[in-house]
Amino acid sequence: MPTMLAERLRRLSPAEFRAFYEGRPEEERWELFDGIPLQMMTPPFLVHNRMADELVRLLNDALSTYDPSRIACQRPGLELPESGNYRPEPDVAVMDYELPPDGRYVTHAYLLAEIPSANDRERVPGSRETRIEAKRRIYRQHAACEAVLTLEQDRVQVLVETRTPEGWTSRTLKYPDGALVLPTFGLRCRVGDLYRSTPLASRRGEGVRP
Repeated sequence: MPTMLAERLRRLSPAEFRAFYEGRPEEERWELFDGIPLQMMTPPFLVHNRMADELVRLLNDALSTYDPSRIACQRPGLELPESGNYRPEPDVAVMDYELPPDGRYVTHAYLLAEIPSANDRERVPGSRETRIEAKRRIYRQHAACEAVLTLEQDRVQVLVETRTPEGWTSRTLKYPDGALVLPTFGLRCRVGDLYRSTPLASRRGEGVRP
């Protein structure tokens, strides 16, 4: 939930938010929602971290062959042109491999993924949207974004949103043996592969429990 510190703050511009964030302790994580800085859960659950690790590994394995000009990483800073007074921090993003050596924030991302925690289900103050709904909306508005993934960490479920010439389409994958296919990233894997090394996976590595 928002901390007392966040509740006392006035609405911030993106530049003011970055200055505020840079002054916070290293272990804290913050996002800006319609000018309101809100703290994220820190540290995230270990399951969350393992799932992010697996997604990054799968994407980078695919991209290394299909499109080496792109790379996946965790928790990049975003400065998306379309985001207005929002500064979300995705759990995983695919971006250009070549970055300026002094770069701190990404202005183009091709895939954005979230593994929602409890505070992502809370409403943004003054809005009917939850944090995760606001983030997915901002990601879909980003012109460079081709796919948005939302991975549940308490059950096998992946919401896959992809951009097509006709607009955005979505599908929900709920079965471990189902296929997650993202052609523009060269990725094809089992849904269960995303849950490897989590409590939902079997001890012998024979997949995951639905």
